[in-house]
Amino acid sequence: MNKTIRNITLMGLVTIGGGWLGIWLNNVTGNTAPPMQSLGALIWLVSPALAGILLRAFGGDGWQDAGFGLHLRSGWVWYLVAILVYPLVALLTFRLAAVTGAISAEGFAAQGFGAYLSAAGVMMAGSLVKNIFEEFAWRSYLTPRLDAAKVPRFLNHLIVGILWWSWHLSYYAYYLDKATLKSFMTTSLPVFLALGLVSLIPTAILFGELQLASKSTWPAFILHNIINGLSMPLIINGFITLNPPLGTILTPTNEGILTSFLLGAAGVVIYRNRMGKTQNK
Repeated sequence: MNKTIRNITLMGLVTIGGGWLGIWLNNVTGNTAPPMQSLGALIWLVSPALAGILLRAFGGDGWQDAGFGLHLRSGWVWYLVAILVYPLVALLTFRLAAVTGAISAEGFAAQGFGAYLSAAGVMMAGSLVKNIFEEFAWRSYLTPRLDAAKVPRFLNHLIVGILWWSWHLSYYAYYLDKATLKSFMTTSLPVFLALGLVSLIPTAILFGELQLASKSTWPAFILHNIINGLSMPLIINGFITLNPPLGTILTPTNEGILTSFLLGAAGVVIYRNRMGKTQNK
């Protein structure tokens, strides 16, 4: 088996199995801590990134395409995209969701926009460590190694999106607080998980294209923190509520189908722009 394909396969197995291994360890050790504060949660969070580091260090992948460098001078435009793309998409989808009744936004009137900004700042700061582990698994390892294996670009993003989603399954099933999960759902759990796959694949296109365009993982890391910071307080802190049947589809949070499709469309624009420049050289 080709070394790169072998290592990608191992990475996929760790990604899918790490969270469930953590749940098993919690059960056999009699864990009494909240799931997200347990040893199992730590294993779930760090195992994909750790696997990527070990495969680069000892599996023969090397570090050339790891994306650790900032590349600010050559890639500043991608940092700007990372900062602006989600706020612009969220404003558009928020307006559409409010007009169609897919969301109710009384929480903003009750709490004030300042309270939202404060909650967003706290959420963004709290996501920093988690997103380092996520981005240095998916964008620092999987995306560039699939590219090195000459996997077609959108199949690359499809594979990353599916594995990213698979990694989240144990989170939704066990680690995430059930009341928080319920607040995000206007459907049954199986439908919610299926919609999660639909939303993560186009999101993976944007994240992956940012990494490949900038040759750095940091724009995707910045985007991930902005999405978490601006998106998660909307529902968790009660600034909006989702109304069926359109709430899950039109919500401005990153779980929204329309939101994720618009993010994916931005990724396609980046891809086409880069390919056009390559062909004109």
